[in-house]
Formats: sequence, structure tokens, C-alpha cells
Amino acid sequence: MDYVGNIFRPPSEAEDLIVQVTIGCSHNKCSFCAMYRDKQFMPKKWEIVKADLDEGLAERHFQKVFLCDGDVMILSTERLLKILNYIKEKGPHIRKVSLYGDARGILHKSDEELKQLKEAGLSMVYHGMESGDADVIKLINKGASVEDQVLAAKKLKKAGIKYSCIILLGAGGVAMSEQHAKNTAKALTEADPDYVGLLMLTLVPGTPMFDMAQRGEFELPDKWGLLQELRTITAESDFTNCCYSATHASNYLPIAGYFPGDKAKVVQTLDRVLAEKNESLLKPEWMRGL
Repeated sequence: MDYVGNIFRPPSEAEDLIVQVTIGCSHNKCSFCAMYRDKQFMPKKWEIVKADLDEGLAERHFQKVFLCDGDVMILSTERLLKILNYIKEKGPHIRKVSLYGDARGILHKSDEELKQLKEAGLSMVYHGMESGDADVIKLINKGASVEDQVLAAKKLKKAGIKYSCIILLGAGGVAMSEQHAKNTAKALTEADPDYVGLLMLTLVPGTPMFDMAQRGEFELPDKWGLLQELRTITAESDFTNCCYSATHASNYLPIAGYFPGDKAKVVQTLDRVLAEKNESLLKPEWMRGL
């Protein structure tokens, strides 16, 4: 496989065939993110993508394909359809194709184009909403407004493409912790994702947010503050049918459930842990990671 630089994928796609169809991220300006800082964004040549698909699809044990790098939906519909149709032709055993996308790439496509992508085999888009608060979105330099991010979610769902939303606990720092949590809950309720994954912010050297923290301009909430954000978002979000998870390696307290059915139980667990503040109930620092 032709992999350029480090390759990132959602934890749930660990068993997928990972095919790199773009290098880097076309935005690559989020203040917290170091994933693609060393890459210049560009689409990979079709000949390279085709060769990787031929190699990977020949391994019949793969049931799913994940397309990376960070911003695959920014590709033209024509280019995406070429990739998806080739997967369908050469991999009839493949039951799911997913990718990373952001609001800009999604909104650039018409409803008809998204429907075509769905029919060609695109199953799900992972989207880093990060926050539903306008001030936090500005702080992290997300590159799209809250309204645009919610609209992107609705467009995907209208086309029948599963929407998996990524939320970043701690993104507003101590100063905007409460508004980050409350407004994220509102945005999630409006977007009504099929999946939600919540991660805890890690300050990574080489990022603008790390530098802000070094200068005393940003303070990350402590573990209890991060868990309070998780509790607020969990309690104040309402979903039609959502797989809700905070099981990423960065989280102090892994929780998961299918909402709305499991919501009350998960909130009770968070309330108990926050009331007791017993660190033995939390994941130790050495077990946490990006």
C-alpha cells in the first residue's frame, strides 16, 4: 500500500482496508490538530489509488473500506464516484465504505450529488464538528460555522448517508467550558447524528493551541471539568436513534450506549462518578492517549 506520512482512522475502522486517496487536509488550520501539519494537501493520482484498491480488495477478509486522509469529501463528485464505483466493481464483498469529511466538502455538493455517492456505495461520513458553540469554533479555527456544520449533517442524512459526529471535550478551555457543553448539546440535537464519538482534547506540541496554553492564554479543564462537559452534553442532547460513545483512548471514563434508550443510565453513571470524585474509577493517565 502506498501510504504517505502517518495514517489516521477512527477507532471503529481498525479492521478496515485503509486506502489513502488524499494526502493531508485541505483546511489544516484547526488550532488543536497536529495530524496533518507535515503534509501538503493534494489528491493522490488515480493510478496509485487504483493499485492500492487492487492490492487490498484481493484480500477477501476485508469487509469494509475506509478512505483517508483527513478531508476526502473535498474531492470532486466525479473523482469520488470513480473510486466508489471501482470498489463496487472489484469488491462485491465490501459491505461498507466510509471516509472523513468536513462541512465545506459536504456543502459544496448538491443533494443529487450526495445521492449519487450514496448509490455508488458511500455508507458513512465521519465529521469533526468539535463544538456547537460559535466562540469555540472561532477559537479552534474550524473553518465552518456551527450553522454550516449542522446543515452538512442534515444534507448527509437526507441523502441516506450515515453521519458520525466527533465532539472535542475541552475545546473551549476553562473559560468557555459551560457554553461549549450546552451549545454543543443544542447543535447535536439539531443535527441528530447516527453516531456520536466524544474525545478529550490533548494539547499537542507544535499546535497553536499548545502555544496558547504555554503563554497562559488557554487552560484545559481538569479531568472533572472534562467529565462535567461530557455529563452536560449527554444529558442535554436528544437523539432519534444514536450510537453514543466516549470510549476513545483519550477519555477518563469510557461510556457508551444507544440513545435515547440508554441515556438515563449513562447520565446516572456520570452523576455518580462526579459526585464521588474517586480517581480509582477513572482511567489512569498512563493508559490515555490520542
